[in-house]
Formats: sequence, C-alpha cells, structure tokens
Amino acid sequence: MTNAQQNIETPFNKEFCTRLEYRICHELEKSTNPELKGFWCDGVSWFPTENQLTKKHVNDKRKIETKAWIGKTGQMEFKATVYFGKKALSKYAKGMELTECIPDLESQSEWIEIDLENKNIEIKIG
Repeated sequence: MTNAQQNIETPFNKEFCTRLEYRICHELEKSTNPELKGFWCDGVSWFPTENQLTKKHVNDKRKIETKAWIGKTGQMEFKATVYFGKKALSKYAKGMELTECIPDLESQSEWIEIDLENKNIEIKIG
C-alpha cells in the first residue's frame, strides 16, 4: 500500500520529490561525465512502500528506497535510494519540511551517484 492509500502525511512527499527532481536535472545538466550527456530526470516517486515512510524506519535505516525516471528521454526507470544525513533525520523525526536538506545549486559536494549499468541512483540529502 502506498502513503496515499494510507493517507500518511510525511515530509517525503510530492513537493520534496518534485524539488529533488529539478535538482537532479541541474546536476545532470552540469555533469562532465560524457555518458550522462543529454540526460534529465522526469520524476522521483514519493510512493515507496509505506513501512519505509515511518519515522522508525527512516531513523533506523537512514534511507528510503523508491524509483526515479532518468535518461535522454527521462523514461528509464532507476532504483533510487535517498540517504538521510543528520539534519534530514532530525527534520523527518519532527515531521518538518525536507526540501532545505537538498544541496543547493552552488553545492560542490558529490551528493548524487549514478550507476548506469545497474540503473541505480544514490542521493544524499543533508
């Protein structure tokens, strides 16, 4: 069952995933990796399995696994793992907005790793 079916209010929601999608697009656009040339992101699912959205799960596992659509057409399905840093864990535990935990446009940190062969993307938020 998804969080919509359960009607669970969580900081891992449509607004957060939409902002994450735009930031991933920006990172892909400025990537110097020739394999990623022309890639963009057409969405990050905010519907992981519902037990992942509990505060206990996020606190214990420090991640949520979901899907993202990436590629030259934006339609290749990737397994997306969003890892939570200390600030994001604290905000999630308090039910607070997560968007400010997404690295900003000027960030020099390596916060996204893409494995094209296995269709995985790892995302680290604050």
